[in-house]
Amino acid sequence: MTNPNEYRTHANFIRELGNDYMGREFREFEVDEYNSKVLAFLLYYFNGCQLAEKVFPNENYKVHKNLLLVGNSGTGKTMLMQIFSDYLRLTRNPNSFENLSVTQMMNYYKMKGHIDLYSYNEGQSKGFKPEPFNICLNDIGLETENQKSYGTSLNSVIDEFLYARYEIYQQFNKKYHITSNLSVDEFDNRFGKRLIDRFKSFNVIPLLGNSRRK
Repeated sequence: MTNPNEYRTHANFIRELGNDYMGREFREFEVDEYNSKVLAFLLYYFNGCQLAEKVFPNENYKVHKNLLLVGNSGTGKTMLMQIFSDYLRLTRNPNSFENLSVTQMMNYYKMKGHIDLYSYNEGQSKGFKPEPFNICLNDIGLETENQKSYGTSLNSVIDEFLYARYEIYQQFNKKYHITSNLSVDEFDNRFGKRLIDRFKSFNVIPLLGNSRRK
């Protein structure tokens, strides 16, 4: 990624994938003042290039950390992670990850009574040798409708996910990323001291601007 031509080729591929998503709504994927630097950071980051750490020089972002994308609903957080998930899979990048929504995780929990598939990967684990994979949990936030549907179990399952994935990150170096419409302060209020140390392992990246949903 240090070669400008190589970077441009990959950046154009990202834009094509974005256009594929937005084309379903007969719109183009917009690269603007709000997301251009985030896109550059993510492209370097997922390719393990330390130039990522220079995109936002005033931040202490590190390539080895996980990602926490925060911003108002509609600013494009989940879509960006969908685009990069496709990009990493198509380029056979070892940093590829699976996307998971809070709703999907909770529906699985309601059926199984646990979330082992999304922590230690129950389908591939053999005895005491788990096979966890990189993952992105999307849409942690002020889930008013989900809260009504799932009750207090929603908070406890999200906590369980974060505890388990932090352990996996430490032991197996498998990443776990998050998108959320909670602000950093709301995260502090939501998780408090129980999980605050875990969030030191994240690059907290705000996605600004108005909603891209039209």
